[in-house]
Amino acid sequence: MSPLRGKSSTLVATVAISGFLVLVTGAAFFVGSSSVGFGEFWALISGGEIADSARSILLNVRFPRVLAALLAGSALAVAGAIIQSVLNNPLASPNIIGINSGAGLAVLLTSSMFVGAPYLQPIAAFGGALLTALIIFAISLGTNTSRLTVVLAGIALSTIFGAGMNAILIVNPDAYVGASTFLVGGLAGVTMGKIVWSAIYVVGGLVLALLLGDKLNVLSLGDTTAHSLGMHVGHWRLGLLGLAALLSGAAVSFAGLLGFVGLIVPHMVKFIVGHNNRIVLPLSAALGAGFVVFSDLAARVIFAPYEMPVGILMAFLGGPFFVYLILRNRRYGDG
Repeated sequence: MSPLRGKSSTLVATVAISGFLVLVTGAAFFVGSSSVGFGEFWALISGGEIADSARSILLNVRFPRVLAALLAGSALAVAGAIIQSVLNNPLASPNIIGINSGAGLAVLLTSSMFVGAPYLQPIAAFGGALLTALIIFAISLGTNTSRLTVVLAGIALSTIFGAGMNAILIVNPDAYVGASTFLVGGLAGVTMGKIVWSAIYVVGGLVLALLLGDKLNVLSLGDTTAHSLGMHVGHWRLGLLGLAALLSGAAVSFAGLLGFVGLIVPHMVKFIVGHNNRIVLPLSAALGAGFVVFSDLAARVIFAPYEMPVGILMAFLGGPFFVYLILRNRRYGDG
């Protein structure tokens, strides 16, 4: 690919993804079981006259939900891009290798043991995600460990953590309000109080990730080359995996076990603009945010007046894509 074509592809992708993000975010405010027009939205942000019912819908329902979708989508997409680069594994993502499930188990444990302390949930989610990431990292260092082996190990961990979550809910059914939605991933009923602490971790993690795009590029050159350039490969791999765990854990703490965002979105971005992480990471954040907002909007309206948890819709989209990646990976060598 020539430099000119690369710049052209990046520009087109940036404009297209930005336009998509703005379009679906706007639609998410206006479309739902209770319609709110642009006039009412403009009155709210400009300080004009607006009915109490419309104000309540926008401030207490639509705004927290859209913000949660934006935060979760960008966090999971960037976490997926980081994990794929650090492990050099195109099949990896937070949900595939068990990081989401580890975070989910920690959230349920914390909410069961420390009722009324929502600020602890993002911290617990990070701890659970980080522990899982470290286990997967240790497995990936094994001699002759294939990409598929790492994925299978992650699936095994997800199964174990899922059993742990179900056990908690059996012993303490009140451990997490709306646990059924949490286990599949969903944004119904999310409030500002529930996401404010997680938002701090997500925004901080995203800023740090965007600043470390060059480090990911160096890691992708291989251990020998990275060492020759003065990089301590082991430390940076662990640190970047910790950053991915922070992002995915924070998202899980309020959005539940959303799957496949971190798998699908980075692949879509790389297909268009290549593998330069200085470009892939910000575009993945924007596309991931738009993807989750769009999916949540679709889940709200497809079966209206009934609402499907967005995690179910993402599973229908992500499952076939994951199978395709496995088949393609086997075709070109497991590596």
